[in-house]
Amino acid sequence: MKKYAAELFGTFALVFAGTGAITVNDVTGGAISHVGIALTFGLVVMAMIYALGDISGAHFNPAVTFGFWIARRFPGRSVLPYIFCQSLGALLASLSLHLLFIEQPTLGATFPAGTALQSFVLEAILTFFLMFVILNVSTGAKEKGLMAGTAIGSVIAFEALFAGPISGASMNPARSLGPAIVTGQLNSLWIYLTAPILGAYLAIIGCKCVQEKGCCSVYKEPC
Repeated sequence: MKKYAAELFGTFALVFAGTGAITVNDVTGGAISHVGIALTFGLVVMAMIYALGDISGAHFNPAVTFGFWIARRFPGRSVLPYIFCQSLGALLASLSLHLLFIEQPTLGATFPAGTALQSFVLEAILTFFLMFVILNVSTGAKEKGLMAGTAIGSVIAFEALFAGPISGASMNPARSLGPAIVTGQLNSLWIYLTAPILGAYLAIIGCKCVQEKGCCSVYKEPC
């Protein structure tokens, strides 16, 4: 149960801080700025990886959990509980922000600035690079190492910096699901639920191209 609680708390922190930065930026007329928002997402993920990585693996993202499972680094029986806890954490974070900023209509929800196809492709590519880095700096399904948190947080920050204005740079179905449900902004949600899953799957193929044979092997329960 501790690993499920860790996924819930970590995803809550990610969504509360990240989409909270977007909301506060809107409320204050741009006091945080786009750069500040991108850094907030990267920093909160980095902090939660170092805090919870050795407990749950610090996925905080259904696409990452899916990727680890497809890569045979994560047990199938834990996939749905992880995704449930991640989604619940995101929903609770968005509900908390709604209570704090009740007049805000979007609460950091993700929307395509251009066409749906443009954002779909962009989100898939962004998640590819995120999952590619995660697979290469992690041990099994664990994302805690000397520099793992820094590497993963940096990827999220730099991708949010350049892609955020176009697609929202979600890379995380749970991160988009929470604000969408609470605000009722569901029209484009399918992009942010499906594109990250595709990107995570492609990252496994990419990882196999650069790593030694057996990098994605049958999961073994730790002793």
